[in-house]
Amino acid sequence: MLNFIKTRLVFSIILTLNCSLFAQINPKSIEIVRDKYGIPHIFAKTDAEIAYGLAWAHAEDDFKTIQQSYLAGNYMLSRHIGKKGIPADFLAQFIGSEELVNLQYDKQTSPEYQKVLEAYAAGINRYAKTHPEEVLSKELFPVTPKKMMRYGQLQLFISSKGDYWVSKIFENDLNYTPSKEDLKGSNTFAFNSSKTTDGNTYLAINTHQPLDGPVSWYEAHLCSEEGTNILGALFAGSPSILIGANEYLGWAHTVNQPDKTDVYALEMHPDKKNIYLVDGEELQLETFKAKMNIKVLGIPIKISKKYYRSIFGPTLKNKSGYYSVRTPALFEVRGLEQWWRMNKATSFNEFYDILKMQALPGYNIGYADKNDTIFYISNGLIPKRAEGYNWKEVVPGNTRKTLWTETYEIEKLPQVIQPESGYFYNTNHSPFKSTDEKNNPDGELFSLDMGFERYDNNRSIRLKELIDAKDKVSYEDFKRIKYDRQYPEKMNFSWMDISALFEIDPKRYPDIAPLIRRIQIWDKKADANSKGAGTFGVLYYGLYPYYDALPEPKIFPETILVQGLRDTKAYLLKHFKTLDITLGDFQKLVRGDKELPIYGLPDVLTSMSAKPHKDGKVKVVSGESYIELVRFTPEGTLIESSISYGSSDHPDSPHYDDQMEIYSQFKTKKMSLDKEDAYRDAKRIYHPK
Repeated sequence: MLNFIKTRLVFSIILTLNCSLFAQINPKSIEIVRDKYGIPHIFAKTDAEIAYGLAWAHAEDDFKTIQQSYLAGNYMLSRHIGKKGIPADFLAQFIGSEELVNLQYDKQTSPEYQKVLEAYAAGINRYAKTHPEEVLSKELFPVTPKKMMRYGQLQLFISSKGDYWVSKIFENDLNYTPSKEDLKGSNTFAFNSSKTTDGNTYLAINTHQPLDGPVSWYEAHLCSEEGTNILGALFAGSPSILIGANEYLGWAHTVNQPDKTDVYALEMHPDKKNIYLVDGEELQLETFKAKMNIKVLGIPIKISKKYYRSIFGPTLKNKSGYYSVRTPALFEVRGLEQWWRMNKATSFNEFYDILKMQALPGYNIGYADKNDTIFYISNGLIPKRAEGYNWKEVVPGNTRKTLWTETYEIEKLPQVIQPESGYFYNTNHSPFKSTDEKNNPDGELFSLDMGFERYDNNRSIRLKELIDAKDKVSYEDFKRIKYDRQYPEKMNFSWMDISALFEIDPKRYPDIAPLIRRIQIWDKKADANSKGAGTFGVLYYGLYPYYDALPEPKIFPETILVQGLRDTKAYLLKHFKTLDITLGDFQKLVRGDKELPIYGLPDVLTSMSAKPHKDGKVKVVSGESYIELVRFTPEGTLIESSISYGSSDHPDSPHYDDQMEIYSQFKTKKMSLDKEDAYRDAKRIYHPK
């Protein structure tokens, strides 16, 4: 007990000395209003105060994940979790985030947003001071705005596939190969009044993220007297909403895959160490050492990894040579501020002007507003590259011709504004198929070097079918479309081809004929009570071991599919003692001791991806994660939402799993931007301590 008191006292002194901003924020001017699902509605006069309140509320619900995120961004994660933290710690140093943030913070971050960051940091630090038993690493504290921004830059580098290319350099395999996990999926679509029966405007915010961890969603409502009033979701450690709706407009993100990152092969001097040649000029590589710390059997061990920097970017050496990585995310620190400004936008023109900041290196944006405007853009920081090179592969690093310095302006990206069709849609597929044929962006006008997707997937085909099925849709139609669970008649997985599965003659394989017939007569609906979906689900995950051995394109021949079906039969008999299982028997939504049958399979609109659980079952780990359905009506912005588990990460909280039932039953909870509604329905009202 005495040691605990000493630790708490020392930690309190450290934080008090380093948190001068806390004196500027009066927690009593901030109110956290928790609804019956534990969602925090945070009210205060200033944006800085609501940032403080958000930090406090989110820390109450999941302080551990917030800390792990900041540990990763500040290369301290390996000290806490060991070897698994080394990649993040290395990347955070490799990309030079500390140097970049130190150089650009005062120059690039507006004074008003600095106040928001400082207040959020103060809220986190105050929570740490009053809850020292929850602190994972005292070295992380005090959290500062710069530490927050370092983590933000790490995430944006990863979202630009920078981590993918770093791993490929380490593996000495620089051929780009799409992964079966590349498209876990997200959806967004919107209808304006020309497409809706009631004349209102609808927006579906439907991202597919991990259900837990640093990039899982947390729902909150933020309201200040400085023009912020938004309800949506954010990641751990974010001081503002990342997807959501305010009184005027709303937006969603889906992952896009334009080519944002390049790898350069350096030409090294044959005799001089660490000298590379560019247009015949001798240049010196800068040399650095990334330092990681882990504990093995309680013994601290220091690990270091050398890396370099060329004029092209951070550089690694492997067996083949020296390779530099270059992506616009390495030069931009204003991403968090752009999201904050998007939170406060009140019209399309204002929102579009904010997009011109171009601080977000990627993500499709689907938008709708109260003025009946709908808008889609395949957003991103995409380099203006020299012609004549294969930018999908490694390019020469011995000439300044390949050293791009600019990115395309926002107006030069594929986009659709107020299409005559009355709708847009995106499911991580081609931006050139985002509405009807008449209003689609023309793919011929965009350089192939930009790397935009040119394909459909199962979700895009199915969603277009559903949208085109009716001239006008009701709000109930809109919800049915969002919760659709059916593959298109001809499956179209963009990362593999299993069409031969539906051509197999069951008579040729009597030992597995019942399974073949079940899949072939299946209505392709991923319902929890479907036996066809259950058999297909077991087969789908059973094909994973065969995937990597197949050459590109990944076309599964009948021989492998038959073997997969035999594997499926053996699996079912071993774990379930029968071939007659439903998808819900096999696939579960699991949190703690609660386990529910759950719908969805990879690349249906209600997409789900699962990993092994127990007793032959799998548990969903990513897919349908946060759902926000928005209507802009004469009465205001109407919102329904649900999330996979609940608002708290604490097993002893009633909100640890209290949304699982509505989520699994295609239901939503009604949410409101109205302050009076929040207070009227409040289950708890309090100030941060």
